[in-house]
Amino acid sequence: MRKEGNRMRTERGEVVERLECYLLEHQVGPGQCLPSERELCQALNVSRTALRCAIRQLTDEGMLYSKASVGTFVAEPKIRRPLQTYIPFKRTVELAGHGFTSKVNSFEVVGAGKLIGANLHLLIGKPVYRLRRVRSIDGEPFMLDTSYLSEDRFPGLMDHDFSRESLYTVLREQYGTAIRKGSESLRITYATEEEAQLLQTQPGAALFYIEGLALDGADEPTEYARVTVRPERVQFSSSMS
Repeated sequence: MRKEGNRMRTERGEVVERLECYLLEHQVGPGQCLPSERELCQALNVSRTALRCAIRQLTDEGMLYSKASVGTFVAEPKIRRPLQTYIPFKRTVELAGHGFTSKVNSFEVVGAGKLIGANLHLLIGKPVYRLRRVRSIDGEPFMLDTSYLSEDRFPGLMDHDFSRESLYTVLREQYGTAIRKGSESLRITYATEEEAQLLQTQPGAALFYIEGLALDGADEPTEYARVTVRPERVQFSSSMS
């Protein structure tokens, strides 16, 4: 049984290598659509099942991405972003030479649940803002960013347009609260129907999932965030000292 599993992994790896070589030889570059499954199966001399496994692996690795009802495309080179940094994502993207835009999907007040209350040091049911934004690189959605903040601490926050304004800039300039440090955890998740629609990917596609807690200069929890990110455009890194 173990030998059979090893053989299957080896075969999958060979199909992935063939597909990568095909894309290089035929100069299928970033933003270009892959040929049809039928054409690729014939060119690589592989089954449709084997091809789909190879495409899924390269998609999970961020080398390819899918658009619903359109096809599979070669991804752009990734933007590197260190974990546990509070440099705004906008700045990271723009320093890499790309355009960054943000669109508010929803902005409302909800009651804090157990997890949100624990992170923000609030009683269950206390009012919190839930700000949900879709972030785009060069006009292409890549991140769904949901922030939770105390309404009592930041009254009037909904008067701001966070499609144009930076949340951290508003907190610093209007409320005297500057983010100084925080923590993040990263894992893999899979796109729900809603996430797939907002991020223009396939339901079930692999995504980065980040939970973060931002603290101010007095170490008070200020923002609890849940973020899902398409892996095609972004590479997260961490350093050890």
